[in-house]
Amino acid sequence: MNQENLQTGKQEAIQGFDIEGIFLECTPCGNGHINDTFMMSFDRNGETHRYSLQHMNRSVFKDPVSLMNNILHVTAYLKEQIKAQGGDPQRETLDFVCAKNGESYFVDSFGEYWRAYHFVEDALEEVKDPQDFYESAVAFGNFQRMLADFPADTLTETIAGFHDTKARFAAFEKVVEEDVCGRVAEVQKEIQFVKDRYDVACVLGDLLEAGELPLRVTHNDTKSNNVLMDNTTGKGLCVIDLDTVMPGLAVNDFGDSIRFGASTGTEDEKDLSKISCDMELYDIYTKGFVEGCSGALTDMEIECLPIGAKVMTYECGMRFLTDYLSGDTYFKI
Repeated sequence: MNQENLQTGKQEAIQGFDIEGIFLECTPCGNGHINDTFMMSFDRNGETHRYSLQHMNRSVFKDPVSLMNNILHVTAYLKEQIKAQGGDPQRETLDFVCAKNGESYFVDSFGEYWRAYHFVEDALEEVKDPQDFYESAVAFGNFQRMLADFPADTLTETIAGFHDTKARFAAFEKVVEEDVCGRVAEVQKEIQFVKDRYDVACVLGDLLEAGELPLRVTHNDTKSNNVLMDNTTGKGLCVIDLDTVMPGLAVNDFGDSIRFGASTGTEDEKDLSKISCDMELYDIYTKGFVEGCSGALTDMEIECLPIGAKVMTYECGMRFLTDYLSGDTYFKI
């Protein structure tokens, strides 16, 4: 979607949601790789109320209606769990706003899909220190625990085979063979690195097929900045960015958190000498995640947590390399 159409669609979406009050402004926010996110402000009786507005990337999410159904079913279930525990469901899970036609999404004149939800005030997406990292682990563990009895097979795969690492490897090999952008020659070292570790691509899928790991409702993008931290208590408050909530492995959720959060550098660090796994942060996160899960994990899942971190680091690197060889079609870089 070009910028001109995006701006027009955004204006239509602002008018399309059932939000009371006088519109004040809508500004870009967030740092996600996939969707376009904005902050909307409305005045209602002299008070400013804020909402997040997102344009859903249809080149990534082919079925936005099923995606929203997944999110709404999961958040409705979470709200009941949070209420039962004496929590605040308006702050502890995403709370969506309906469009004026009653749907959970708005479709603009270009056929693009938008959604809006109440902005969670007094909370940040920023993990600043090891204690924050621990609290994010507890939050993702709680997310896993609260959804332990949710029927995972009732959810749609919003991206088919998202963490099927063996299938990702096959797609990678195909892209290397086709070399549509003429980039293969310049990344031979990286390609060989991926090929030499095919065993890593297979391990979790093989355990799932053998029935040794259970299929669960999983987040599938468990970076620590997908947990809102309460400004007052410092606790993990709300798990956000639920586009990839679908059936999966708890081990993958754990592993992606380690890939992102226990690295000694940022995701876009170019000096690889600065990158390693901080084992102290690994231990801190493991402690918080297991505590948050509070007995919901099987013994085999706990045993597989370390290999989960290795698999998810391998898979994400392979995905970025595949996308580079394909012409940068998935990630916003």
